Amino acid sequence: MYAIVEIAGQQFKVAKDQKLFVHRLQDKEGSKVSFDKVFLLDDGKKVTVGAPAISGAAVEAKVVGHLKGDKVIVFKKKRRKGYRVKNGHRQALTELMVEKIVASGAKPAAAKPKAEKAPAPAKAEEKPKAAKAENAPAKEAKVDYSKMTVAELKAAAKAKGINGYTSLKKAELIAALNQ
Repeated sequence: MYAIVEIAGQQFKVAKDQKLFVHRLQDKEGSKVSFDKVFLLDDGKKVTVGAPAISGAAVEAKVVGHLKGDKVIVFKKKRRKGYRVKNGHRQALTELMVEKIVASGAKPAAAKPKAEKAPAPAKAEEKPKAAKAENAPAKEAKVDYSKMTVAELKAAAKAKGINGYTSLKKAELIAALNQ
């Protein structure tokens, strides 16, 4: 029996008791992980293809360890120009051992809860200030343009209606926005 499953954004063909290396997962060594994006199942008699994934199917695996892959050398050269750059890279990997392939009855993996900030309750003191701000002429808050990127500065210049902002450098953009 084998399955085609998506793990860490890549598709793998897996079978029971198979070891495989995938991009680094956040799970600790020795922990069990389950992957429910199964696209194809073959049990020897019948092939099941999902559209896009098979509901109820899952692949359960154990994290054997975390390691780094082989070193890859990236060498760039432009002949007769004196340009040579050498970089190296070692991919962070996780070794998995496939324990079982569940064809049906698997529960979908629960989405990890995202930490959401609850809006702070409005204070009684803030309400009159907001009312004054609506009645008074609009004054722009002082913005620190030096911490913005060039793209953000160009967007702010466009919003202010500054002409020729596309050819300005960062310092020139900051000067134009502060006027």
